[in-house]
Amino acid sequence: MDFTGKHALVTGAAGGIGAAIVRMLRTAGAKAAVADKDVSGLEAEAYLPGDLTDGDYANGLPAAAMDALGGLDIVINNAGIMRRGPVTASTDEDFDLSVAVNVKAPFRICRSAIALMAEQGSGAIVNTASCWGVHPGPDHAVYCMTKAAIASLTQCMGRDHAHQGIRINAVCPNEVDTPMLRTGFEMRGFDPSTAVAELGKTVPLGRIAQPEDIAEVVLFLASPHARYICGELVEVNGGKPVG
Repeated sequence: MDFTGKHALVTGAAGGIGAAIVRMLRTAGAKAAVADKDVSGLEAEAYLPGDLTDGDYANGLPAAAMDALGGLDIVINNAGIMRRGPVTASTDEDFDLSVAVNVKAPFRICRSAIALMAEQGSGAIVNTASCWGVHPGPDHAVYCMTKAAIASLTQCMGRDHAHQGIRINAVCPNEVDTPMLRTGFEMRGFDPSTAVAELGKTVPLGRIAQPEDIAEVVLFLASPHARYICGELVEVNGGKPVG
């Protein structure tokens, strides 16, 4: 895929999937603006560190990226957090933070980006939802709820803004071998490498996803190869159902 001359904003750029997306976009010729709390370890054309729970920061990201890069053709809303447990084990803080990062931030960024993209008559937005938002699983009540919200929002926005030349889709991963996943295993007392290997045995393809497996689908959805895909939720799960 050739992204020469394209300008992209990527949130959650310091995470496993986000970093892979940024690397692939830049390798394919795009200029990238990266957003995360700490972007010091990334290579990009523009650095926009900040806290996505800050409404002013999230609202201003698309314009800041456009100003820094000289254009805005692609927005990847990849940032997200996971809080585990049923509702009875979830705190108000779990709920508020999950909604702020997983729902409010991409809503605000999409709202601002759509206005800018509409003026130029083109653009592509890819949100990171989850298979767990499309098919809710056990003991992740708040996470599933927020990912279902961004999935539904993506479908609505995709239909509402297609006539403006803006394609909005979502990628829906299942388990991915990221630092966030491994940290979660450590917090529960498991050896991360052993846990990842055991988890891979539950996947029909024989392994859980690597960040690059998700990033390549994101790039496809952002590219002209997906020119007739709009308002869709693309599951990337290795054939494994949620459960």
